[in-house]
Amino acid sequence: MTPLPALHNRLDRIRSALPSPGVAVCGALLWAAAMGASALVNLLLDDWETPAKIRFVSLLYAAGGALAFPVGLFLARLVSLGRHWQVALAAAFVCLLAATIGFTGGLFALQYRSYYAQWHESALTIAWSIQFVHTMATGFYQFIVLGIRLYFPLGFIALALASIWFARQQR
Repeated sequence: MTPLPALHNRLDRIRSALPSPGVAVCGALLWAAAMGASALVNLLLDDWETPAKIRFVSLLYAAGGALAFPVGLFLARLVSLGRHWQVALAAAFVCLLAATIGFTGGLFALQYRSYYAQWHESALTIAWSIQFVHTMATGFYQFIVLGIRLYFPLGFIALALASIWFARQQR
């Protein structure tokens, strides 16, 4: 059993790692714009599909970025609390990267699953559960293989700048 002072210490650490609502919202909007712009530029340069599909994919990346920023920022602050700026830089880079890929990949997998849902069994059956898990995993895998390229180079530059900003804030 965890002693009471240790529990309070953990709760204080979590509370101090929470970003302010203003930083979370402004950062989420900026991060969403950067991730959406990164996907948009890449898709336009590739002369990809139709304008409606380009808009949809760009909005998917923007939504993933908006959801990911507050979580990535919180995790980076939690990991780097009270440590050197180098740790803060690395934590921001890794946490923002993982959160952005995770949330955007999750949204992509949900969209992927919604397409294949018409061929799945009735909801909440064992067969449906297996199909759901496998379709989501396949959608996420497909995003990892094909979708991450849309983050280069603009998304990577935004990630480096956000990490530097975060490390400077932690000093």
